[in-house]
Amino acid sequence: MSKIDLQPGDVAPAFDLPSTTGRVSLEKLRGRKVVVYFYPKDDTPGCTTEAIDFSRLREDFAKARTEILGVSPDPVKSHEKFRQKHDLAISLASDESRTMLESFGVWVEKSMYGRQYMGVERSTFLIDGAGKIAQIWRKVKVAGHAEAVLEAARKL
Repeated sequence: MSKIDLQPGDVAPAFDLPSTTGRVSLEKLRGRKVVVYFYPKDDTPGCTTEAIDFSRLREDFAKARTEILGVSPDPVKSHEKFRQKHDLAISLASDESRTMLESFGVWVEKSMYGRQYMGVERSTFLIDGAGKIAQIWRKVKVAGHAEAVLEAARKL
């Protein structure tokens, strides 16, 4: 399988997934800016911090007319527990089939302690109201990331 290499200006791949707020699709979000952030696993330290940061800024994103959607391969039931435990204010979508993860090019080979495995590359995509990718952040470092994405959304 060749690596998907989306760039700003490309049309975002279509998706339709179950989430903590019902089914979510790019088509349903058309006309609004969308932050789609991909994360490896519910309730792990970096993923928790990132979700809390996006939740904390949710109203600021709303003022910038921007929706936030977190996506991981965890099932919706896991997402619901994660949201409840940390009082998250954002929608989390489940991509157990990894179809969306693959179409966005974030399901990649990773390495830890010399072991190779497939997993989610922590990445964020800012999509404009017409469904085009405005900005991409790959191999995200969590600290300050949600603020940087908010700033980009405000300028879009």
